Amino acid sequence: MAIPCTGANLTAEREGHYWFLTPFLMPDKALESSRFVIFSAERRIMFSPAKSGTRILLRRFVADYGMVFVLLLLMAGFSILTIQPQRPTGADVGAAIADQILLQFGNSARVIIAVPGSEEDRAFADAAKERIESAGATVVAVTTGSPADAGQALQKAVDADISIDAVALTGSSAVWTVLDKFPQLTSDRRISPGTGSWPNFLKASNLIGVANQTAVYAVIAIGMTMVIITGGIDLSVGSVVALASVIATIIIRDHGGGVSASTTTVALAFSIAILAAALAGAFNGFMVTTYQLPPFIVTLATMLIARGLAKRLSEFQSINAVPTSFRWLGNGNTLNVPNAILLMLVLYVLTHFVMSRSVFGRYLYAIGGNAQASRLSGIPVKKTTLIVYVICGALAGLGGIMVSSRLNAGDPKYGTMYELEVISAVVVGGTSLMGGEGRIFGTLIGAFIIAVIRNGMNLMGVNSDSQEMVLGAVLLLAVLLDRVKRIRMAA
Repeated sequence: MAIPCTGANLTAEREGHYWFLTPFLMPDKALESSRFVIFSAERRIMFSPAKSGTRILLRRFVADYGMVFVLLLLMAGFSILTIQPQRPTGADVGAAIADQILLQFGNSARVIIAVPGSEEDRAFADAAKERIESAGATVVAVTTGSPADAGQALQKAVDADISIDAVALTGSSAVWTVLDKFPQLTSDRRISPGTGSWPNFLKASNLIGVANQTAVYAVIAIGMTMVIITGGIDLSVGSVVALASVIATIIIRDHGGGVSASTTTVALAFSIAILAAALAGAFNGFMVTTYQLPPFIVTLATMLIARGLAKRLSEFQSINAVPTSFRWLGNGNTLNVPNAILLMLVLYVLTHFVMSRSVFGRYLYAIGGNAQASRLSGIPVKKTTLIVYVICGALAGLGGIMVSSRLNAGDPKYGTMYELEVISAVVVGGTSLMGGEGRIFGTLIGAFIIAVIRNGMNLMGVNSDSQEMVLGAVLLLAVLLDRVKRIRMAA
C-alpha cells in the first residue's frame, strides 16, 4: 500500500483516513516530524507540514465537506420551486399595522382586530392591541379564529351601536368575505399588510422548524458517526430512543410526583434515562469486543430487546403525566433560538474538537482503517470501541429525551426507523461504511440534506411514497460515490 522512506514511526492523514506506514507509538507524535515521503503505485507524494498551501487546503475542504455545496444547491432549488404569494403576519407586522391605524385615524380610534388562529396570527393580534392601547386608542374586540368569529364580533359592535373606525387584519383575514356583510367597513377602514411573493421554504418559521426537527437525528448521528468510523454499526438507536423516553416519564409519573414534579426531579429522570441508554450501548460494545460478534447482529438483537422492554414498561401506553418543566429542552428557547438547536450545535463543536484534536479521535480513525495494525501499535482497540458504543447509546438516550420533551410525553413507539434516518445522514455526510473515514460536520451537513429534501418535498405536495423513493436514491448515490472514491484512492 505505502512504503516509508525511513524507519520512523509515521502516519499520514488523507481525507480523514489514516494510512499506516509502520508500527507507531502515538499518531499525534508522528506529525511532529518535519518531512516524510510516501511512494504509491503511480506517483510519489511528499508531505511537508510547513509547505501546505492553499491548493491542498482547498482540496481537503472539498473532499471533507463537498456536500455543503449540495446542501446549498438543494436550498436554492427548493426556494425557487416554493415561491408563492405571501400574506404577512407576526408581531412586527401587527405593530406596523397598529401604527398605520393610529396615523390614519388618530389616538381616539376604535378598532377591532380580526385574525386567524395560528401562533403567528396571535402574535400579530397581541402586538397590535398593545400598540393601539398604549397610544390611548380603544380596541373594541379581538378575534383569533374563523371568519365566523370575526363576523360575530362585528355584529355585536353594530348591535351595541359602537362606531368602528378600523379593522386590523392580516393578509389572510383581509380576504374574508364576511367583512363584505358590513357596508360601513369600506376598503379604507380595512387595514392589512400588502402582499408579495417569497419562497415558503425560506420563511424563518420553516427554516427554524427544519433545524428543530433535524436536531434529534443530528444528535444521535454523532454517536453513529463514531461507531461507523471504527468500522461498526448500531441498529439499536431507534429503540433506545423509545426506551429512554419511557424510563424518564415513568420515573417522573411514579416516583417524582407526575405533573407536580420539580425541575430537579425532571433532571434526575433525564439523567437516569440517559444512563440506561448508555448501558444498552455498553452491552453492544461488550458483545462486539469480547466475543467478536458482528455489530450488525448484536445491535439488531438490542434493537428488538430495547423496543420490547419499552413496550412492557409502558404497557403499550403513552405516558404524559409530566410537569411543564419537562418541555424546556424540546420546546424552550434561549435568546430566541430553540434549546434543541443550541444543544445540537454545542455537541457538534465539542465532538469536532475531540475527533480532530485529541488522541482518542485519532484512535477511532486508526481502528477503522486497520484494527489489527492498531492493536499491534499499542492502541487499546477493545476499550476504545467499547467507549464508542457507550457514547452512541448515551446520545440515543439524549435523543429520546429531546423527542419526549418536544411531544410532552413518553411513548414506546418513538424512534421507529430512526436508525435508518441516522445512518442515512452519516453516509450522505461522507462517512464511509467501510470505516476509517468521515468528518463530524459532514454528518451535520448530511442530516440537513435529508431534512431539506423531505421538507422541500412536503412544501411541494409530494406524497410520502415518492419521498421515500427519493431518499432511498439519495442514500444509494452517496454509497456509490464513496465506493468510487475508494476505488480511485486504491488506484
